[in-house]
Amino acid sequence: MSNSLRKKSVFSVMNNMLVDLPSPSSLTYFWNYGSLLGVFLMIQIVTGLFLAMQFSGSIILSFDSIIHLVRDVNYGWLLRVLHANGASFFFLFMYIHMGRGLYYGSYRFKNTWLSGVTILLLSMATAFLGYVLPWGQMSFWAATVITNLLSAIPYMGVMLVEWVWGGFSVGNPTLTRFFAFHFILPFIILLMVIFHLIFLHETGSSNPLGLNSDYDKVSFHPFFSIKDILGFIMVFAIYLSIGLINPYIFMDVENFIPSNPMVTPIHIQPEWYFLFAYTILRSISSKIGGVVALMMSVLVLYFLPFFMNCRFRSTLFYPFTKILFWLFVVNWMLLTWIGACEVDTPFMELGMFFSILYFFMYLLFWITSEFQDLMM
Repeated sequence: MSNSLRKKSVFSVMNNMLVDLPSPSSLTYFWNYGSLLGVFLMIQIVTGLFLAMQFSGSIILSFDSIIHLVRDVNYGWLLRVLHANGASFFFLFMYIHMGRGLYYGSYRFKNTWLSGVTILLLSMATAFLGYVLPWGQMSFWAATVITNLLSAIPYMGVMLVEWVWGGFSVGNPTLTRFFAFHFILPFIILLMVIFHLIFLHETGSSNPLGLNSDYDKVSFHPFFSIKDILGFIMVFAIYLSIGLINPYIFMDVENFIPSNPMVTPIHIQPEWYFLFAYTILRSISSKIGGVVALMMSVLVLYFLPFFMNCRFRSTLFYPFTKILFWLFVVNWMLLTWIGACEVDTPFMELGMFFSILYFFMYLLFWITSEFQDLMM
């Protein structure tokens, strides 16, 4: 095949995927978050690449290298602020994106949903590794607490912890390998996003009406490309406003203090987008039980396509599932709030209650789906 024909074929494939893609005409702005996630992933990769050029993966120099970046490098402060706040925006949009999928039953598209959950897990791992890199107080102790969870694994837990640490405590080998994984994981996420888009274009998007008809579809461009561009302009204005007016709103004050293994912060907590899982972890007194509950709080999303496969939205059960979904959202917000509170009464008891309710609501979703199947 000649180069001209090859270029023409590649262009035609991209044209069919991005321009002539048949999309349901009823899509709302809740379908904007997928494209926003793609844009913010690229922002994170580009800003992270420039930050890596100034970062030193040493426990002695890492904190000072960031101070040097912010104070001495031209627009280094802007790069750091955009990267740090971009992570918060990325997870906010991802939670909304997956919440929309849960609300409208997008988990019926198994490959698309499973690849999306995998992207979420990889993003969580990348965000945690990046949070450790500044080597401030909260970075050091967050790394110590989270990596210690591996010790709950029977027989080989202690060996795994020491292998991750590269020694007998969190130290220089830990930071070096965390930096390496934090750098490479975004490119793996980018590869998974490509698979996610391929699966999406095989099945098409879900829609608010729940219709699978091929007759109610329009081309993606210009009807939805304009909507995506408008949404990006609005979000980017908010993103820049936060970065320029209140750039450290999402950061923990403890992380502006160099790490000190001899001084433990009064309240160790992760970033806000991990707080719901952190609440579930600390609500269970058993270490292995807490680790299992922590993992299942996210891994439960993998099971939705296999247990909730109803393709028809019953008019009898739809109001109930709608109310149940919003109760689930409120419960998730309460778990996030409790995670930022001290480990004391009444927050411990509330955390236990809402943690149980978190998993119970997934059970209610499944029961409702089964009833709808019986009524079809």
